[in-house]
Amino acid sequence: MQIKDAFALIQDDIKLVEESFDENLMTEVFHISKVGKHILTSGGKRFRPLILLLASRMTGYAGDKHIPLAIVMEFIHTATLLHDDVVDSAGLRRGTPSANALWGNESSVLVGDYLLSKAFSIAIDCGSLKILKLLAEATTLMAEGEVLQMIKHSDMQTTEEDYLTVITNKTAALFSISAAIPAILADLTHEKEEALATYGMDLGIAFQLMDDCLDYTSKDDVLGKTVGSDLREGKITLPLIKAYREATQAEKATIDEAVNSDGTSEAGLKEVFDIIKKHDGIGYTLELAKERIARAKECLELFAPSVEREALTAVVDYVIDREN
Repeated sequence: MQIKDAFALIQDDIKLVEESFDENLMTEVFHISKVGKHILTSGGKRFRPLILLLASRMTGYAGDKHIPLAIVMEFIHTATLLHDDVVDSAGLRRGTPSANALWGNESSVLVGDYLLSKAFSIAIDCGSLKILKLLAEATTLMAEGEVLQMIKHSDMQTTEEDYLTVITNKTAALFSISAAIPAILADLTHEKEEALATYGMDLGIAFQLMDDCLDYTSKDDVLGKTVGSDLREGKITLPLIKAYREATQAEKATIDEAVNSDGTSEAGLKEVFDIIKKHDGIGYTLELAKERIARAKECLELFAPSVEREALTAVVDYVIDREN
């Protein structure tokens, strides 16, 4: 099964989620709707809703709360993208002008706040204190991850442990609860809830590991942003950490200059890329991603074979094979 087949399984549910975006963005303040619709319709993969909807089917959940909760996942994710682009001064998001580039930082921050608040409002209507607690814990971790990444900006003393903490909190936490919430809705055992939470966590970590590889290996028109943007923005990711750890003093000096430069030249970027290649920073990161993928698949073995379980496995495989 491929990722397109996984989406096909829940296409009716995805359609309901998409249709509900407009309804949940209805407000007398038109600017909120305009900015919100811009980023929500700019080509997002709906990965987190996909996981929640597939897991809901796999667990046998027969209610209707999975639809609004899938919206919650996408609204929280979208809010963080709006805030991220302000922090990073990003001009592109998914290959189109970012909201902050079009309407300014103030609009992006405030509409991001609105989406986050709206997400919790929707979640409250679902009536589960346990799910609300998970959402609160996850969004707290996400904020901590963002702040830690900011603190480690341009810091080549950032360790692999620091980096994994950042991506676990910033990215994987939301993947984890997207997978775990269906177990709560279906009233499954604690063991199965933990298995799905771990599946989502390992999937999310692998997703970010691959994303950080792609920043060095993809092409601008495929990635939807400028290749090497992490380096230009002073983001210290694992391919660079691995290379720096094994680099010569001269190579470390080259990396330090690039990371701390206000405007790294193409020649400077190529030098760093070559150092990363020499010390196999990409291969090392890819191997860690594959380990997480294998662990995620193991978590699904607790559930009976089904087309939905196969689809969740296909999602995992896609993370490794994706090009953007």
